[in-house]
Amino acid sequence: MLDPGPRRDDLGAMATVIDRNAARATRHPEKQGRADSPILAKPPWLRVRAPGSAGYSETRRIVKSHGLVTVCEEAACPNIGECWSQSHATMMIMGETCTRACAFCNVATGLPGPLDSSEPARVAEAVALMGLKHVVITSVDRDDLGDGGAAHFAAVVTAIRAAAPGVTIEILTPDFLRKPVAAAERVIASGPDVFNHNLETVPRLYLSIRPGARYYHSLRLLERVKELSPSMFTKSGLMVGLGESKEEVMQVMDDMRSAGVDFITIGQYLQPTRKHAPIDRFVSPDEFAALETIARAKGFLMVSASPLTRSSHHAGEDFARLRAARGARTAV
Repeated sequence: MLDPGPRRDDLGAMATVIDRNAARATRHPEKQGRADSPILAKPPWLRVRAPGSAGYSETRRIVKSHGLVTVCEEAACPNIGECWSQSHATMMIMGETCTRACAFCNVATGLPGPLDSSEPARVAEAVALMGLKHVVITSVDRDDLGDGGAAHFAAVVTAIRAAAPGVTIEILTPDFLRKPVAAAERVIASGPDVFNHNLETVPRLYLSIRPGARYYHSLRLLERVKELSPSMFTKSGLMVGLGESKEEVMQVMDDMRSAGVDFITIGQYLQPTRKHAPIDRFVSPDEFAALETIARAKGFLMVSASPLTRSSHHAGEDFARLRAARGARTAV
């Protein structure tokens, strides 16, 4: 059995080795030693209806019958009822267990199992069966794999192209930290329509909120996409309500624009459990509207900023607007 105690990684930051048996017993074994944080009552603008429509049930049936995992369920997304009722489900590939232990995330932490070679075909079949026009594919972090799962990611994109040629594909990738440069390049070369990688929060909060990641590495990944494929749309997102300042958010916007990011999403952080990072505050709809105005002034082609904004929420409609915005700018 592995020692579940702390060790130091190659950059000196504290890391945690998770025993797989412990991971089975609890979803977030690395957080069990933390003191409970109070979960604040949600304001009216964050309350959503419980899922239950016929469309929701059909989407759930297709997902389950193909043995697929969705980030909608694993991350406890508040928009699942709305999205699934319209047959919009964000597939999460490479398993349901993540090797990272981000303080904001509800995805289970532990040692993942081996990759399933049949997954690309199953995902592609489900996409075709659902009749999707736009699909979002994301994944857990797979630090245990030599390429971080890049080849598997690329295989999923290729399989969808073959099974549903008319579908536009958006990928939301891990950062491929400490993996060969060729790993991320392989995913880019697979040719998705949108390459999304979320910065999640401001640099100052990385150590407490996203300790397994590195802000400037993530920024460099987005920049690399534009260097290798200038016409590919890039997208990144932020959560607010974690203790960041408005000025810090504006600086991240500037960093994204310097990396050529086309589309920014900004949404309210919602605390999954008492063991996760506490909510610093609920950001009002008026503040989100102000952030959207600022982001548009900084030159983003698309901005989605609201309390319930998530990376893949309304992704299909947003992609159509994104293409139209590029067309309009090019025509000027």
